[in-house]
Amino acid sequence: MPHRTLSDPGVASHRRPLLDSIDSPLDLRALSESQLPEVASELRSFLIECVSQTGGHLAAGLGVVELTLGLHYVFDTPTDRIVWDVGHQAYPHKILTGRRDRMCTLRQKDGVSGFPKRCESEYDAFGVGHSSTSISAALGMALAAKQKGERRTVIAVIGDGALSAGMAFEALNHAGSMDIDLVVILNDNEMSISPPVGAISNHLARLLSGKLYTSVREGSKTALAGMPQLRHLVGRWEEHVKGMLMPSTLFEELGFNYIGPIDGHDLGSVTRTLRNIKGMPGQRLLHVVTQKGRGYEPAEGQPTTYHGVTPFDRRTGELRKGKSNGPTYTQIFGGWLCDAADEDPRLVGITPAMCEGSGLTAFSKRFPDRYFDVGIAEQHAVTLAAGMACEGLKPVVAIYSSFLQRAYDQLIHDVALQNLDVTFAVDRGGLVGADGATHAGSFDLSFTRPIPNMVIMAPSNENECRQMLKTAFEYEGPAMVRYPRGGGPGIAIDPKAPALPIGRGEIVRQGAGSVALLAFGSMVTPALKAAETLNATVANMRFVKPLDLDLIQKLADTHELLVTVEENTIAGGAGSAVAEALAGLGLTPRCIQLGLPDSYIDHAQHGEQLAACGLDAAGILASVQAQLNGADWKQEDADAPMRHQGLGS
Repeated sequence: MPHRTLSDPGVASHRRPLLDSIDSPLDLRALSESQLPEVASELRSFLIECVSQTGGHLAAGLGVVELTLGLHYVFDTPTDRIVWDVGHQAYPHKILTGRRDRMCTLRQKDGVSGFPKRCESEYDAFGVGHSSTSISAALGMALAAKQKGERRTVIAVIGDGALSAGMAFEALNHAGSMDIDLVVILNDNEMSISPPVGAISNHLARLLSGKLYTSVREGSKTALAGMPQLRHLVGRWEEHVKGMLMPSTLFEELGFNYIGPIDGHDLGSVTRTLRNIKGMPGQRLLHVVTQKGRGYEPAEGQPTTYHGVTPFDRRTGELRKGKSNGPTYTQIFGGWLCDAADEDPRLVGITPAMCEGSGLTAFSKRFPDRYFDVGIAEQHAVTLAAGMACEGLKPVVAIYSSFLQRAYDQLIHDVALQNLDVTFAVDRGGLVGADGATHAGSFDLSFTRPIPNMVIMAPSNENECRQMLKTAFEYEGPAMVRYPRGGGPGIAIDPKAPALPIGRGEIVRQGAGSVALLAFGSMVTPALKAAETLNATVANMRFVKPLDLDLIQKLADTHELLVTVEENTIAGGAGSAVAEALAGLGLTPRCIQLGLPDSYIDHAQHGEQLAACGLDAAGILASVQAQLNGADWKQEDADAPMRHQGLGS
């Protein structure tokens, strides 16, 4: 189906004369400053209309409409660089930088990415998807400009929630010691995805509720403006007040000139302040206060719900929900966690700022004293769990696969090396559809498999997921259950189902042919479909580590061709583990490995992504038949459909 364009009936139902005239920031800068409020109104309306049709991230973008306009109006982008943290808030930026007419393709195959992406636009200075990277990247760009003798300002836009990550402070600490032209904008909306936690965000909230600092500061300036002899005293007094009331002393001790806070929805204030900052030398930090979901009542009232949305009715805000065959894997985890906590008082739940996304909402309400949201701090989450395990608690870390990447050293050094009893519930294993490569769990089987002491499981259905969670929790050591986004094949859940024996798979289809499909996790269902045509045997391997060596030996003894199938990169993944096991057993059957290719998979519907990688039933069948027919099947042949469909990058 061809993409709709914004000229199609029903796509652009309102005229937006100013916004429609802006094809680049050059056009924006040609407008008078008095026209900017109308541009902001049109931009906010257009953003709501686009996301209501495609789904995507909404509340964050609504909160930075004025800030985005101010940045592109005042600074000479793309010569001056804007680095967005995370990128959830970058839709207004995309609309103003030449992608307005393609926003109806947002997050769709071959369409506009949901995140800043360097290959998409020269205005996307840095590709992002994970938080707390902006200051480091911006500092690198500023240092490069100085090294090359180029004059430009680099601006990092970071939210207060992202400041909870240690990486942000590492970058601030480094940047403050350098002689560079760098602006850091702290977008303070008292939100990340879930409400932020920690001392810094709490201090900001207490301060801004009273607005004492702003009123005292401005009042003193007015009263003493005509008294030059007191200028030095005013400066010292102001620093004293800021030290009592603001985190500014922290930033200024790090070498930044702190400005703010200002109202991020007052366009006049935003543009005046940015213009003043542009003329200042060195490192500057501007504190901007915004409201997530600004200008759209449903999003203002429920910013977490409207952080990432499905298509919705823009008049009522009602979200359109797709058909469901049952609970998602995330919901299954949430239900199991509450049941397990009822039975074992040692259980504690830990999440790095993903309460809703990881299925912990019910647990956080029922067991508030045993629930720990550490903010955007994945490294801390894992080592916190290690410390708890040392003292006899049984921590469960709920984390996305792509976020676990950020805590790899802690997983190795702090948990596995000490063989501590920590359960990892790893959500979003495999491809994730519209969020694309930044959030895909493509590598977790590969990077966890070499770690000693780890037990790694991948469920093939809903009931098995619950069984594996029970198995991992009862195992006295580090154990990981890796499950995909969304739902399973629709298998009924038995809450009393027993734990599984460690390292044991099962044959779920006994074929009469020469082919055995060794499927892991989500790939069991398409493998079973392909096996019907092939009359092949299908093994649900269940465990990536330890592997069921007896089952592998049996399959190798009775079949000529073994085919491993996984929704993980082939390199170092579950199929590699099987090949290593066969070599160790001295067995030499023909063996091919199907999985994700050695490339990043762009955003598209999940089914489109699987088909492009040859991991749907048809793709599995085609790969096996190519082997049986004697074709010279190579990995580059598996990549060809993906390249043809435009999903590789």
